[in-house]
Amino acid sequence: MDSSSLLSQFNAKRETGSNNRCALPRFVKLSNNSKRNVPTRLCFASSNGGFRQETSGIGSKDGVIIVDHGSRRKESNLMLNEFVIMFRDRTGYPIVEPAHMELAEPSIKDAFASCVQQGVNRVIVSPFFLFPGRHWNQDIPSLTAEAAKEHPGVSYIITAPLGLHELLVDVVNDRIQHCLSHVAGDADECSVCAGTGRCQLY
Repeated sequence: MDSSSLLSQFNAKRETGSNNRCALPRFVKLSNNSKRNVPTRLCFASSNGGFRQETSGIGSKDGVIIVDHGSRRKESNLMLNEFVIMFRDRTGYPIVEPAHMELAEPSIKDAFASCVQQGVNRVIVSPFFLFPGRHWNQDIPSLTAEAAKEHPGVSYIITAPLGLHELLVDVVNDRIQHCLSHVAGDADECSVCAGTGRCQLY
């Protein structure tokens, strides 16, 4: 089924007032040469199980939690902190907190509470995972819902994981090229491999 057929079906449901709690998102072009669209309105699950419609974009009353799996390896957990700093600096979002799903602190519950303490009324939980799986389908929603129970009136959304995003092609290619440059003696180890000596030909 093509996109125009799907759009027609959604519009038909919208016009007949079917039991959809959120209106069909309107879409805007990212750029002239981009094939992707993004919604200007999103459905947000609230802490009490309801839904409300919000205009897209991060505001001063929004907090972002970037959550990874968590590791027993301290260096891996510290890398999430570094990424959060990079993310905050690049986006300018005022409130961005790291969280680990398990095995390390801060937890999702801790990060959620930290966002609320800073005055947010909406929390955006962004899984730092490549693909959807059990953690995205079950574990993160369950942990976030549990955290939200302690903060009535604060809504939240769990976004999609990274998935098949076209920019990941550039990230993977950049990593490959850097490692090959290091092996050839033209570049230092990257921050991931630094001190491990693992970036070598075998």
